[in-house]
Amino acid sequence: MPEPTKKEENEVPAPAPPPEEPSKEKEAGTTPAKDEEEVSPPSALPPGLGSRALERKDSDWTLVETPPGEEQAKQNANSQLSILFIEKPQGGTVKVGEDITFIAKVKAEDLLRKPTIKWFKGKWMDLASKAGKHLQLKETFERHSRVYTFEMQIIKAKDNFAGNYRCEVTYKDKFDSCSFDLEVHESTGTTPNIDIRSAFKRSGEGQEDAGELDFSGLLKRREVKQQEEEPQVDVWELLKNAKPSEYEKIAFQYGITDLRGMLKRLKRMRREEKKSAAFAKILDPAYQVDKGGRVRFVVELADPKLEVKWYKNGQEIRPSTKYIFEHKGCQRILFINNCQMTDDSEYYVTAGDEKCSTEPFVREPPIMVTKQLEDTTAYCGERVELECEVSEDDANVKWFKNGEEIIPGPKSRYRIRVEGKKHILIIEGATKADAAEYSVMTTGGQSSAKLSVDLKPLKILTPLTDQTVNLGKEICLKCEISENIPGKWTKNGLPVQESDRLKVVHKGRIHKLVIANALTEDEGDYVFAPDAYNVTLPAKVHVIDPPKIILDGLDADNTVTVIAGNKLRLEIPISGEPPPKAMWSRGDKAIMEGSGRIRTESYPDSSTLVIDIAERDDSGVYHINLKNEAGEAHASIKVKVVDFPDPPVAPTVTEVGDDWCIMNWEPPAYDGGSPILGYFIERKKKQSSRWMRLNFDLCKETTFEPKKMIEGVAYEVRIFAVNAIGISKPSMPSRPFVPLAVTSPPTLLTVDSVTDTTVTMRWRPPDHIGAAGLDGYVLEYCFEGTEDWIVANKDLIDKTKFTITGLPTDAKIFVRVKAVNAAGASEPKYYSQPILVKEIIEPPKIRIPRHLKQTYIRRVGEAVNLVIPFQGKPRPELTWKKDGAEIDKNQINIRNSETDTIIFIRKAERSHSGKYDLQVKVDKFVETASIDIQIVDRPGPPQIVKIEDVWGENVALTWTPPKDDGNAAITGYTIQKADKKSMEWFTVIEHYHRTSATITELVIGNEYYFRVFSENMCGLSEDATMTKESAVIARDGKIYKNPVYEDFDFSEAPMFTQPLVNTYAIAGYNATLNCSVRGNPKPKITWMKNKVAIVDDPRYRMFSNQGVCTLEIRKPSPYDGGTYCCKAVNDLGTVEIECKLEVKVIAQ
Repeated sequence: MPEPTKKEENEVPAPAPPPEEPSKEKEAGTTPAKDEEEVSPPSALPPGLGSRALERKDSDWTLVETPPGEEQAKQNANSQLSILFIEKPQGGTVKVGEDITFIAKVKAEDLLRKPTIKWFKGKWMDLASKAGKHLQLKETFERHSRVYTFEMQIIKAKDNFAGNYRCEVTYKDKFDSCSFDLEVHESTGTTPNIDIRSAFKRSGEGQEDAGELDFSGLLKRREVKQQEEEPQVDVWELLKNAKPSEYEKIAFQYGITDLRGMLKRLKRMRREEKKSAAFAKILDPAYQVDKGGRVRFVVELADPKLEVKWYKNGQEIRPSTKYIFEHKGCQRILFINNCQMTDDSEYYVTAGDEKCSTEPFVREPPIMVTKQLEDTTAYCGERVELECEVSEDDANVKWFKNGEEIIPGPKSRYRIRVEGKKHILIIEGATKADAAEYSVMTTGGQSSAKLSVDLKPLKILTPLTDQTVNLGKEICLKCEISENIPGKWTKNGLPVQESDRLKVVHKGRIHKLVIANALTEDEGDYVFAPDAYNVTLPAKVHVIDPPKIILDGLDADNTVTVIAGNKLRLEIPISGEPPPKAMWSRGDKAIMEGSGRIRTESYPDSSTLVIDIAERDDSGVYHINLKNEAGEAHASIKVKVVDFPDPPVAPTVTEVGDDWCIMNWEPPAYDGGSPILGYFIERKKKQSSRWMRLNFDLCKETTFEPKKMIEGVAYEVRIFAVNAIGISKPSMPSRPFVPLAVTSPPTLLTVDSVTDTTVTMRWRPPDHIGAAGLDGYVLEYCFEGTEDWIVANKDLIDKTKFTITGLPTDAKIFVRVKAVNAAGASEPKYYSQPILVKEIIEPPKIRIPRHLKQTYIRRVGEAVNLVIPFQGKPRPELTWKKDGAEIDKNQINIRNSETDTIIFIRKAERSHSGKYDLQVKVDKFVETASIDIQIVDRPGPPQIVKIEDVWGENVALTWTPPKDDGNAAITGYTIQKADKKSMEWFTVIEHYHRTSATITELVIGNEYYFRVFSENMCGLSEDATMTKESAVIARDGKIYKNPVYEDFDFSEAPMFTQPLVNTYAIAGYNATLNCSVRGNPKPKITWMKNKVAIVDDPRYRMFSNQGVCTLEIRKPSPYDGGTYCCKAVNDLGTVEIECKLEVKVIAQ
C-alpha cells in the first residue's frame, strides 16, 4: 500500500492528483509520470497551455488550472516550522478493504530520551488501546541519523474508519501535534466500456516507443463488449475541433495508438499556412488508411515545369509496384499500395527549394479469440497452464486476473508463452491466492475461465528453533514444510518487511529468514505462517552484544581539554545488548550519579561525565567500565583543565643605563595547563599608578630592554604571562630602579683595624650619589707584586665598614672600594699604601655610658640590660665582680663580644642591688670601671599611729617611719579617715612629708578611725597602719554618757556559702569562676592553680564584692585548663574549695 505522503518523482509540475488515482495506477503496474512523458512531452503540448498542467484521470487527459489560493496555502503550511516533527503525517484516501500507513518522524539530536507519542481519532479517543486486527502501531530508531520513526497502519479499512486523526508528541516541556484526515471510498467494480483495440500501440520501426503497450486505460476490472463496426470517420477533423482533454479518448476510439506522434501532427496542422511560390496546394498534414489498404498523396504545383521528388524518412522513393507516381496537369500524385505498419512514417515532397510533408496513419484490424479459455482445477504448488488461440500470429494479447492486468516480469510468478496463434498463461507453484477468474483480451474479443486451487495436507518437517546471536552476526531462521507454498513472516505480530539486510528465502519446501548484521532491533518473537494454512511456527531471537566504548570523537591520546570555571559535559557513546551498566572512577574513587559537582549520567546509548565549574584539581585520568552479560569494556580518558597562567615572579633589573635598562624574569610556576605563548611588559613611574604597555607583540623570551625612560626618575616594571586561554594576573612590581649613570667613588678609605689574619677598612659614601641611589659597596684587595684583584665580599654591603678575612700573616695588600647602584659600579677608591697584615696591641679602654656614671635604679621585677662598650686589641679579657665577690651566673647573665659587654637580669630583685666592678685586660694593660645598681620596691607601713589630742573638730596624729623603706627614701605619707558607723575610708592628706599631722573639719558627734600609708618612688605601701583607739568629736555642753553594753561577738571562721563548680571554657573567650564566702573578720582571699598561688599575672583578674569572689581568666588557651582553688583565711581559720576548668578549642 503506498504511503499517502509519497509523491511521484517525475510528475509534470501540477497539483497532486486525488489519492485514489495513484493507488489505481500502481495497482495496474504502471508509472503515471512515465506515461505522461511518452504521451505528451513539453514540446508536444498544444499551444496556449501556459501554466496549466496535465492531469491523468482514468484513460482521459484533462487540463487543470492550479488554483493560486491553494499554492499559497501550501507555501504557508510549509513555512511553519515544527517544534519536534521533521515529517508530519499527511491526510490520505483509501478504498474499503485496503491498507494505509501514516508516518511521523522526530529528530533525536537534542533529545536525551525517547519522546512520547500518542495517536488519537477525533478529539479524545486514544488509539493505543485499539491496536489489534485493524490497527497496528510501530516505532523504530535509526542510530546513524538519530531519527525516531512512528507508524500507524490501518489494515483492511472500513467505512467508519474515515474521519479526523491527530498525532501528539511530547518531550519534557516540548509539545507538538498534527491533525490529518482519512477518507474511505467504496471499491468500484465496473467502468465504462472501451474499445480494446485502442489499448495497443503500433509496431512500427524507427520510433523510440515502438513495441510498447499503453495499458493506462485498462487498469480496472470491466466487462468488455465487442465493438460494432463504425463508418469511416476523418479522425483529424475530429481532433481539430476537440478539446485537449478528449485527445486520448478520440485516439483510443479510432485506433490512433501513437499518441505522441498524434500530438506532433496536430500541432503542425494548427500552424498557419504560409503561401508557397512552388506549391499551389500542399499535402494534407495527415492521412488515414487501413492496414493492407491504399493511400493517395496529392500536391498541386504552381509551375508544372518544376521537378518533384518524393522522400520517406529522408530517403528518396523510387517507382515500384508499391510506390506508383502519377502526373495530371499541375498535380503530382503518389500511390502507396498494401500499406503496412512500417509505412507509418514521415513523407515529404520537394519542388525546387521548397518542400511540404505529411504522415499517414495505418490502422490495424481487430484480433479475434478463436479458442476460448477453459475452467481449471489444481492443487497448491502445482503448475497451472491456461491456453487460448487468436486469429493472427504473434498478436498482442492482455491477460487479466479478476479484472486486473497481469504484468509478467523477472520477479512475477506469472509467465506468458506465445506459440504462433496460441497464447498460454503459466502459473508456477499455484496457491489459493491464485484461485480467481482469469480472462484474455484482444482488440477484437475476449475470453474468461475460472481457476480453483485446493490445499494439500501440510506437515512440519523442520520447525523453527530459538536463537541467541551476537550483534553484527547473521540470523538465519529456517524451517521445512511438506508443501511448496509461500508463507508470511511476522515479528512481534507485525509483518516482516524485506530490505537489503533482511531477506526472505523460499526454495521449494524450505523457508528461510536471513538477517545480515544482526541489530538490537532484530530481537523479538518471530512466527512463520504458511499461506492458506492455520499453522504457525514460532521462534525467539535474542541479540546480545559485548559492550563497546566509542572514542572516535576524542584525540589520539583520548585527551579532553576544558577551561577552568566552565562546565564539562563529556558524552561517550556506548553500545551493547543488553544495554551495559557504566561505572566511572578516578583513581580508587568511584564517581556516582547524583547532584554532586562531579557526577555521571547514564542513557541507553551513551554515558556522560559531568563536571560543574571545572577546577585545576579535576585534571587527571578518568576510567569508564562497561559490563553486561556479553562481556566487559574498559577505557581511560584524560581530562585536562586549562586556566590562565599564574603571574610570573617579580622581574629583576640586571643593568641600568641613562634611559634604558635590561630586565630578566622566570616563567610562571604554573602555565595553566597550556604552553606559555609569550609575555606582555608594563612599566610605570614609582610615584604614579598608571601602567603603560611596552610591547604589543608578545615577547617570546624572558628578557626585555625597556627604553625611552626619563633620567633620574624611579620606575617599576611588571610582567603578564599569556597562554592560549588568556592573560595572567600581573607579577609583583620589580624593585624600583632609576635609569642613571654610576655614582662617584667612595671617599676617605682608611684602615680601621688589623689582626694577624684580617684587615678592617672604613670609608665614607660617595660625594655624588644621584637619583638612582646607592645599592651597596664592593671591597677588593690584591697582594703586593700582583695585579689580581680579589673581591672580599660576595654580596653587596650597605655599611661603610668591612673586614677582610683569611689573610696570611705578614703579607702586604692593596685595598680599593667601589660604590654600586642600578647603573653599575663606580670608579674605585684606592688606599694609598700597602697594608701589613699583623696585629697591633691597643691598650684597653672602657667607655662607660653617661647614664651609668650615676646610680642605676630599677624597680623589683623589671629587667636590667646594661651595655658597656670598650676598646682594646687583641681581644681583651673581661672580669665582673659584685661588691668584691664573683657574680652568680645563675642569677645574672653576662655576655661579651669584641667591642662590648652586656649584664642582663630578667627580673630584678632587691638582692641584686650593689656595686659592680668591670676589669678589661689586654696583655699587660688593665682598665677598670664601677657601676652602682639600686633595685627598689614599695615601702612597708608606718610602725605606730597614735591620736595625740582631740579638741573641737580637730585631731592630732603622730606616727613613726616604717622599718622597711623599700631600698629607697621615703618621699611622703597618705592619711585616711573612716567613720566608725560605715568604716568607709576617705583620703585626707597625700604626699605628706612629716610624721605628725592635724586633721581638721571633722563632724561633731561622729567617731573616727585613722590610718597612714608610707610612700617612696615606687608608690604607696601595700598596707596601712590604723589607730587602735577612735577619736570622738564631742558636742559642747552637757556630756552624754552612753550606756555601757556588752559587745556581741560577731567573729566567725570563714565559710563558703556558694561553692565553685566545674566549668568548660572556649579558647579565646574570657571565662569566670565564682563562689561566695563569709567570715568575721573579713577573710583574705587567695586563688591558686594546681596548688600554685596566682600572683601578679596579667592574664588573671580577681574581684571580691560583698562576699562574692570572682576569678576572670582572659582569653584562655588549653594551657589554662586545670584545678583551680579558692582559699579564704582569717584569724579564726582557713577554708578551701576547688573546681576543674577544661578549655575546648573550636575547629576552624
